[in-house]
Amino acid sequence: MGGWGMGRGGRPTENTCRMKDTPLSNCERDFLLKAIEEKKRLDGRQTYDYRKMKITFGTDYGCCFVDLGKTRVMAQVSCELVAPKESRPNEGIMFFNIELSPMASPAFEQGRQSELSVKLNRQLERCLRNSKCIDTESLCVVSGETVWQIRVDIHMLNHDGNLMDAASIAAITALCHFRRPDVGIQGDEVTVYSPEERDPIPLSIYHMPISVSFSFFQQGTYLLVDPCEREERVMDGLLMIAMNKHREICSIQSSGGIMLLKEQVMRCSKIASVKVSEITELISKALENDKKARKAGERCGFAESMPQERITALKMDETPVEMTDVTDRANDIVQNTEAPPQTVPSPVVPVPGVGQIGQGLQNAWGLEEDDEEEEDVSSHEEEEEQVTKMEEEQHEKESREGYFIYFNWVHF
Repeated sequence: MGGWGMGRGGRPTENTCRMKDTPLSNCERDFLLKAIEEKKRLDGRQTYDYRKMKITFGTDYGCCFVDLGKTRVMAQVSCELVAPKESRPNEGIMFFNIELSPMASPAFEQGRQSELSVKLNRQLERCLRNSKCIDTESLCVVSGETVWQIRVDIHMLNHDGNLMDAASIAAITALCHFRRPDVGIQGDEVTVYSPEERDPIPLSIYHMPISVSFSFFQQGTYLLVDPCEREERVMDGLLMIAMNKHREICSIQSSGGIMLLKEQVMRCSKIASVKVSEITELISKALENDKKARKAGERCGFAESMPQERITALKMDETPVEMTDVTDRANDIVQNTEAPPQTVPSPVVPVPGVGQIGQGLQNAWGLEEDDEEEEDVSSHEEEEEQVTKMEEEQHEKESREGYFIYFNWVHF
């Protein structure tokens, strides 16, 4: 975020007007803090509640989308054969990269690595790479010569707070979903097989570390889980705990310069263990559903992740229909129905051009037209008669006036 500055003569400097993020007013800040004091949140959640989470997968293996409320993150895993590090010749390489695009938030700038992106990168490396959740030795192809480098690219699609939790969930889910190509070694030659030749191989993952964020307000007096973007603006400090479902803490980090007591940290760790168990179960269920869908040939990947939200009248909500004993009910209806008459009544023609079958089905279209025509003719004749009478009266009156004038002139 750029600052405001004035140059000579009161002219704005180059750093002026670079503040893209909308500032938070004092009224909004006071309102948020007052609501937190009363244990209320903007979206109606309780203190320890997570936002609604949704996990979907892309078309290829290793592509994962995570929606945490309005925060949306995409993770893509790729691999390539590279030379190993000299210090670890028998281990593969893990690389993480987080992209904060301006599409996610106006506060992010294109082409500049901000402090937030560096911070998120380091925290993600501590959470996934330093916790040894992936067996890097299984990524070795030829000792000291060729190993697999696994790259995890994370793109922020929409920013509404708590990017770290969404990024860690997307990264570990994409790694579990990823399949690397199978390789064959003949002498010094390494052959990489395509998915059509040999089935890809999943990564060897020991456990799934997941980050849980806690925000503190008014010097640690109040605590919230999964803060949204506005809550992050007014918080005093943030505590992130990365843990797996076995209650093993993989990494822990506090930011914001707030002093926390031992009891507060222990309380957060207990809350994190519950949240991590729930999220791990959700990830496992999502991976299982995707595996079944791909095996059965059903809709999966990008086609499944895009909801068909139509704005036309073609889409209707499904209504449950009772389908039990349908055959018996249909047979009863057919048997109890009266048989149709065998003879068809002869048509009745009341007037030319009008047909009628049966009784009570008289069609009066033709009759109405005739009546209307008769009414039109009669009314037209009456109008003509009135006009004729008026013309005769006018002619008689004019003739009388002319005779009176002539008589007076002769008499004179």
